[in-house]
Order: sequence, then C-alpha cells, then structure tokens
Amino acid sequence: MEMSKAEITSAAAATAHPTTTAGTPELMGAEILVKALQAENVQYVWGYPGGAVLYIYDALYKQDSIQHILVRHEQAAVHAADGYARATGEVGVALVTSGPGVTNAVTGIATAYMDSIPMVIITGQVPTAAIGLDAFQECDTVGITRPIVKHNFLVKDARDLAMTLKKAFHIARTGRPGPVVVDIPKDVSFKKVPYSGYPDKVEMRSYNPVRKGHGGQIRKAVQLLLSAKRPYIYTGGGVLMSNATQELRTLVDLLGYPVTHTLMGLGAYPATDRKFLGMLGMHGTLEANNAMQNCDVLLAVGARFDDRVIGNPKHFAQNERKIIHIDIDPSSISKRVKVDVPIVGDVKDVLTELIAMIRESIARPDPAALAAWWDTIEGWRKRDCLKYDRHATDVIKPQYVIETLWNMTKDADAYITSDVGQHQMWAAQFYKFNEPRRWINSGGLGTMGVGIPYAMGIKLAKPQSEVFCITGEGSVQMNIQELSTCLQYNTPIKIVALNNRYLGMVRQWQEIEYSGRYSHSYMDALPNFAKLAEAYGHVGLLIEHPKDVEPALREARKLKDRTVFLDFRTDPTENVFPMVQAGKGITEMLLGSEDL
Repeated sequence: MEMSKAEITSAAAATAHPTTTAGTPELMGAEILVKALQAENVQYVWGYPGGAVLYIYDALYKQDSIQHILVRHEQAAVHAADGYARATGEVGVALVTSGPGVTNAVTGIATAYMDSIPMVIITGQVPTAAIGLDAFQECDTVGITRPIVKHNFLVKDARDLAMTLKKAFHIARTGRPGPVVVDIPKDVSFKKVPYSGYPDKVEMRSYNPVRKGHGGQIRKAVQLLLSAKRPYIYTGGGVLMSNATQELRTLVDLLGYPVTHTLMGLGAYPATDRKFLGMLGMHGTLEANNAMQNCDVLLAVGARFDDRVIGNPKHFAQNERKIIHIDIDPSSISKRVKVDVPIVGDVKDVLTELIAMIRESIARPDPAALAAWWDTIEGWRKRDCLKYDRHATDVIKPQYVIETLWNMTKDADAYITSDVGQHQMWAAQFYKFNEPRRWINSGGLGTMGVGIPYAMGIKLAKPQSEVFCITGEGSVQMNIQELSTCLQYNTPIKIVALNNRYLGMVRQWQEIEYSGRYSHSYMDALPNFAKLAEAYGHVGLLIEHPKDVEPALREARKLKDRTVFLDFRTDPTENVFPMVQAGKGITEMLLGSEDL
C-alpha cells in the first residue's frame, strides 16, 4: 500500500530534526534491515514484492551481497528458505508483503514450526497509523502467526529494528530452533533514524535455553544403558538439528546397540549399517517397531514420541521399559509418553558427556544378553517386510524407481527432497540415507507442495550437488509454478514424479479403512507433465515401462545444467506396507495386502 502525500510529509518532518549524536549516520529502516541481514551473513532471501515492502526492495536493489530470489507464490518463498535451512543448518530468510503475502506464507511458516527449522520471515505491514483500520492489504500478522512461530515481533519504531533482528536470528537458531516472524510497518521501513551499528551480542532475560544436561541424570542414563538386556536407541530430527550425528555414531558403535530413526531423523546413522533397523512408526519396518515395543531400556534422542511413531500410547505403555529422553525442549519430555530419566539439554553436549562417562565406567554391556537380543532382531529382519514384486515387467513399481535412483546415486553427492504421500514413504523406506541433512521433507505438518521449492533452495546453496525431488502428480501441482523460478535462477533440479493417477495415500486409507469408497482421490484431468515442463523451458520425459526406468534416470543425470521432469507412470494399485492403522499399536502391523 502506498503512503499518501500527507503521510510521507509527516514522516519526512519527523526525521527532519533528528536528535542524533554527532557523527552517527542516519539510515532508513529498510537500510538498517539490509545491514542487519548482511551482519547475519545472509546470502539468499526468497520473496515476493508488494506495496508494504517496497522500501525494503529498494534497499535490496542498492546492495549486491544478498541475492534475492523472486518466487512465483509466497508459500514457495518460505518453503525454499526452509529447504535451504534444512540442508545447510543456516537460518533461512523469506520476505513477503502484508495481507495476502502473509496469509500465503502461513503454510510455509507452520511447516517449519512443526519440524523445528531455524527461519526468519520478514513481513510488510501497513503504516503504523493505519493498523487496525482495515487498510488495503492489512491483516493481523502477529495474531495470525502466533500459534505457528517460535516468536514474533511487530516493530513500531525504526530505532528498534537492529536489536529486534538480532533477537529474531538468535531465537530462531538457538535452543529448539524455529521460525520467527518480524512484522515491519511501511513507515518504519521509510523513516530515517540514527544507526550506530548492529549489536554484537544479545541478552534476553526471558529466553535462556539450557545447553548442558544435568550430570546426575546423565550418570543415571549410563547405568541404565550399560545394564540393559534389550537396549534400543531411538533418534529424531533433534540429532540433525544440533549437528550431533558424529556423537550418535560414536555412541552406537561404542555400545553395539540397535538404532532406529524417525522420518525426520534419517541419515543420522548410516542406513546401510547392520545396526540400523530402518525407520520406525506407521510405515516403519517390522524389526524397528518390534524392537521399540520389546526393548527393556530405550534411549530417545531429539525425538518426540509422535503419534505416527508410537501409534497408540496405551498399547505402547503395555510393556515395562525404562525410558531415557534427551531433548532441548523441556515441554517435549513426558508429553505423550512418561519417561524415567529426563535430560534437558543440547543433544550434542549431552551425548558428548554420555560417551565420556561410558568410557570412564568399568561396567560393560552384558554380551550374552546383547547377542540374544540381536538374534531376536535378526529373526524379525528375516521376514523382509519391505518386499515387493521386483520382477514386474508390465507396470512400473514405485519402489523400483526409488531403489534404482538409490543404486545410481549412493556414491554421489546427492540431496533428496520429497512431497507428501505414498512417494514420501517409499523414498524414506527404499533410499538408504547414509549422511545427515540429505533427506529433506515435511514431517510434522505433512505439507504437499514442498518438494520443488525445497529442491530450489538446496540447489542454490549446493550448486555442485545433485538434487532430486521425489513427488506425486497430486503434490507437484501445488507449487508447480516454481518451475518458472528454477529457470530464472538456473537451479537445475531433477523431478521424479511417481504418477499413479491417484492421491495415493488417500486412496490407500480409503481402500483399507473406508471399504474402497474412493471419494475424490482419483485424478481425472492431469496435464501432460512432459509438455508442461517444456512449456516452462525445461526437459520433460514420460516413462511407462520398467525397462526404461534406469535409462531415463541416467539421461536426466547427464543433463547436468537442465531441470528435468521425469513422469513415471507407476502401478496405481500399489500400497505402502508395512502399515499401522489409526488407533492401533506399532506392532499391530499390516505387512501386505494378504493382511487386509
């Protein structure tokens, strides 16, 4: 929204007689914002301009250290910044205008909040004098975003901008990370105020996340772990967020205990190692879920006992086990499952101390009990719960596409993003992630449409890496306009669409839980994706036969500097197994259609 002449004149009058100390330069709010982003070493901002942020865009125009990426929809701006943050561990930054700019960004903010991703979202707001008067493109940004941010700020005075941004970045990246919204009214970005530099430190009385775990609690954990007969290590996204994968690997190898990850934790421990039992939960492996239910000591690290992980808490609580829970967020501990040894602290710090205490201890795990436990686990593993028809010649099995991609890229520098649905679960099951921050997907919110923006954000950060977006014909259409952004900013990604002509996960639930009443889960009017990709200036390939899967992927990888859309026509009847139905316990698993 443009300011009226009267507003501009009064704003100019207010800055005409500044009470500045000699030698302190005066800067517009928008310029202070840019200086703050530069001081935070921000390289990329994803955004979309509009009236309320035009002074900020003007300030961005006058500098060249920050690259602004113009997306085609604000939701994609936040997702791209989010994907960048997940892959690099840096704070992702997005910039949107007031009103619909903010409401379009809400899905991206909520996605990052549910998965604890460090982000700062800068939103434009109508001039302070117009707030609350239903001005053009006005909405209550602070009110709308309050439940889906770690914190948010409305900046009413340009003199507070530098310190507010310092706080925003500090809150976003420390403790349990999360998105922080900074709402900036138009007159605040326009006003000139004295600027004495970006603060080098920040102190907030009300915000002091604990980093070090309680020594006594860690000692208790060590005793429990070393006396366990059937130990199990269960880890989530917190291990990746605190960059503690090396510590986790040291711990697992030191003890020789089995380990599992949540969907968000994949890659923390190498998936190709025998000690890794696969992902657990609703679509986890039989061995991972059975070990979770039958262990006697469970070490939970940076995970939250989510409903998709443990199924029915009553069923989970049937078996007696001692639970140690390490998490930086005290509110996550004993929230869904009562734990015996809570340890609040940063995963990296706590694991470091835990390892040191184990090494000092004279106690060692009972080798006979551990061997018997491993025998039990190997018995479950022999069931081969992820089997599917690998020899189908008439129709492409979606699992086969993922396995083929894994075999081709396992030694490459590759990142995999996914959307949400069956393809996401198959990617998690069949792509063996050996390194952290390589699997980028929406866990907690389950947001369709993240795949392409995530891939764009990562490709910008990692131009030498291969970036694959595994998606479905449903999800991909939610942000398909970003194919245009991929062309403009030269981010050549490879889109692997497992196109089964259904909203597959919805169809699967309807088949199993709703007696096959497929209400609105079939896609009747799909575009020709290969031609659509070409219309956007990219390469489109249609693959209809199993024998063409590998050659098509090979061809796409050869085209290093082109975005390639691979439309794989896959078996529409294939379901994701194992599967735990809603309300069931994690060991009450359907292993295949024969269990239906």
